[in-house]
Amino acid sequence: MRAPGFQDSHQAGRAHHSEHEVITMATESVLHPSLIVPIGHVEPVPRRIRGMIGGRVAFDTRRALYVWEWQAYPQFSIPIEDLVDGVLHDDKHTEQLGAGPAHRHTLQVGPEIRAGAGWVWGEGAPGPLRDTVRFEWEALDAWFEEEEPVFVHPRSPYSRVDALRSSSSVRVESDGAVLAEAVGCVKLFETGLPTRYYLNPMDVDWSRLRRSDTVTRCPYKGTTSSYWSFDSATASHEDIAWTYDLPTIHANRIAGLTAFYNEHVDLYVDGFLLPKSTDSTR
Repeated sequence: MRAPGFQDSHQAGRAHHSEHEVITMATESVLHPSLIVPIGHVEPVPRRIRGMIGGRVAFDTRRALYVWEWQAYPQFSIPIEDLVDGVLHDDKHTEQLGAGPAHRHTLQVGPEIRAGAGWVWGEGAPGPLRDTVRFEWEALDAWFEEEEPVFVHPRSPYSRVDALRSSSSVRVESDGAVLAEAVGCVKLFETGLPTRYYLNPMDVDWSRLRRSDTVTRCPYKGTTSSYWSFDSATASHEDIAWTYDLPTIHANRIAGLTAFYNEHVDLYVDGFLLPKSTDSTR
């Protein structure tokens, strides 16, 4: 049996809670999770990793390590024993990298020579890195996790990319011109970055935008298919919007949609102007 006054107080509590929800949900949050992995951190990679040069396998390993030389994302470090067609030549040069001292090496795969492509970790680097080599990403023609190609850099096991349908309205303005207006969107949440708002093509005023030749790649989302700039009466704003026509499976909900840099436009979400972010990554 309920105590006297329970229903009234419960309803009052619900009313108070609803009012609190209205207040806190009125504006879109511009806060987002921070990157948490410290520089120098090392973790095992549970995936088969291969690198190719000139159609040959430079290395093939199931014992790779993630190593964070900077906080944003890791690199692969490969056991020297797992080189296949790759041969290392010591450049007799040592540098202090993010995770410790490393000795620079040139990588040869068949007739192909990639100068300064590899860094063999030395004394003072984390212990698990001993007898492993971290290759410059661009020194390899292609990288694979299992049978899937990887672009730009390894995907961090501590980062997430979630594309969620949302009923939030979005309006994009620049120099007073409305570039897009939508009653719904797909919000893309990526660890360490501000929320990105992807809009349907019919919600964008393409007559105001100028297509550019810029192409960028993201290990989480894939390769952009288009970039867009805006010329107002007072200024030119280059590459303020982009589209992924064929994103990775992890972000398939943004396929064919367009997002604008929060940093370079006036972005209204549910009627409220968002503060401009200082980040500048897609």
